[in-house]
Amino acid sequence: MTPTHAEQLGRARPAADLAALPALLAPDLNDAIARKGELETEKFDAIFGAGNLTAARAALDDCNAEIALIEKTIEDADERRIGAPLDEPPAEAVAATPAPGDEVRTNAEALGERWRTIHWLIEQLRQELFAADALSRAIIAANGLFNADGAAGVRVNLTTIRRTAMAGPRAAAPSRLSRPAIQVDRLLLSFLSPGGVLDRRPSIGAPVDGIKSKFIPASERG
Repeated sequence: MTPTHAEQLGRARPAADLAALPALLAPDLNDAIARKGELETEKFDAIFGAGNLTAARAALDDCNAEIALIEKTIEDADERRIGAPLDEPPAEAVAATPAPGDEVRTNAEALGERWRTIHWLIEQLRQELFAADALSRAIIAANGLFNADGAAGVRVNLTTIRRTAMAGPRAAAPSRLSRPAIQVDRLLLSFLSPGGVLDRRPSIGAPVDGIKSKFIPASERG
C-alpha cells in the first residue's frame, strides 16, 4: 500500500469518512482501468510484432498491481466502515436512549451509502466495458487480417471468450423485491445471458456467415 493510501485510511475513522473514501480514490482507479485497456491493446499488438512485448507485459503488470492496490484500499475501508461509528459523539450521548426517528435516519444514511456504492460500481462497469470494447475491436481487426492472409484457423472467437468469462455463479434475488429492482436485475442479467444485449443472436431465418437458413416463416408458407 502506498503512503498516500495508508494516510487516507488512517485519517478515515468515522463511518462517514470511510464511506467517502471510495469516491476519493475513484478517479485514480478509473484512470488506472482506462490505462489498463490501452496497455492490453499494446500487448496484443506486440504479440503480432507491433511493439516490445516484454515492455508491454511489464507495464501491464504494474498497472494491474496499481488497480489491485487501490481496490484493496477501498475494500479495507469498507470493512472498517462496518465496525466504525457514524460519528464520534460524547460518552453521555452514547448512553442516552435513542430518540424517535433515529433508526429511520440511520437507515437513510445507510441507503445513501448503498446508492453511492452502486454509482461507483456502475462507473467501474462502464470503464471495463470501454476497455473490453477496445480489445474486441482490435481482435476483430486482427481476425480480418487472418482471413485475408488465408489463416482463418488463427482467428479468435469473441463470443466464446465472452460466454466463458460470464458463465460464473450468480446471486439469487431475494423473495421480496420491488418492481423497479426486478426490472434492473433483469437488465443486469441480460448482460450475462446468451442472447442478451452483449450477445445478439441473429433473428430466425436470417443468413449466418452468408448461408441462408432453410427455415420458412409461417407467413410465407403455402
